[in-house]
Amino acid sequence: MIVRPLHEGAELLFAGDIFCDVVFAGVDVPEVGAEVYADAFTITAGGVANRAVAAARAGASTLLLSRLGDDPLGEHLHRMLDAEPGLGTQLLERVPGHQSPVTVSLTTPEDRSFITYQEDLGHQEVPETLGPIGATNVGIARELPEWVARLRAAGTTIVGGVGWDHTGEWSADVLDRLAEVDVFVPNHVEAMRYTRTDDPILAAKALAERVPLAVVTRGPRGVVAVDSARGEIVEVDAVPVPVVDPTGAGDVFVATFMASAGRDWDLRTRLRFASLSATISVTGLGGAASAPRPRDLTDFVERHKPSGDWSFLDRTPEPAH
Repeated sequence: MIVRPLHEGAELLFAGDIFCDVVFAGVDVPEVGAEVYADAFTITAGGVANRAVAAARAGASTLLLSRLGDDPLGEHLHRMLDAEPGLGTQLLERVPGHQSPVTVSLTTPEDRSFITYQEDLGHQEVPETLGPIGATNVGIARELPEWVARLRAAGTTIVGGVGWDHTGEWSADVLDRLAEVDVFVPNHVEAMRYTRTDDPILAAKALAERVPLAVVTRGPRGVVAVDSARGEIVEVDAVPVPVVDPTGAGDVFVATFMASAGRDWDLRTRLRFASLSATISVTGLGGAASAPRPRDLTDFVERHKPSGDWSFLDRTPEPAH
């Protein structure tokens, strides 16, 4: 008889590709043959690690399911992720002879450009021996993997997302998959393109006809959410800050919004928490590297005194070591 190892569950699970993000800030793409100098530089974990790190820093017990190569970059990222309190890396596989994915990001406050190298390893399965998972995040641009329905049937909340459609089709087939998720979090451009509307609120309302909770992010204009079960529409303004690097802000929002589900907060408070977390992340370089911890949120509020009651932040737990 073969005995498969058991895995503990967690509040959140994030599955996908990890990239080694090499970030140059304050620089545009150079002309052919030219050399340009950046204002700042960092190397950090990107891709799904943006969400996993942000969720763990927000205080949720988090599992990361992914793969890295046994190359020096993979070794560096693995050590970095192992050091994150509250982030479980026991499902992070090292593949011999594989080159870990790399993305070079050239970023300014207004725009970003990327160069990426990735060797495809194919689909990765969630172990059937995995313990209970509170919520997980999946992309719905393609057919969802089998494990999503399995986790949902076991009580896991499925949070769907979608990226930019480079084909320009914005197919209705994608919206049909909303029946397979519980929460959908697109940005305002994606939401309007898929719903054929010209307003984020109208788009959120249209999406809420297909999914219990539609959350549409609007960048510096904040976020709007429609809870179809309660018939509730909530708008939250973003706190204005100087932008250093917007990379990963959407990931930070989704992850911290998911992490907030374990708190005794209403929808508006959860949106304010996630919006502030994403706002603070754009003031630093990289997605995972700039994801805030609870103390970063309270320090920001103490220094900048944004409008509104932020006392709920005092009840935000620090990540467990």
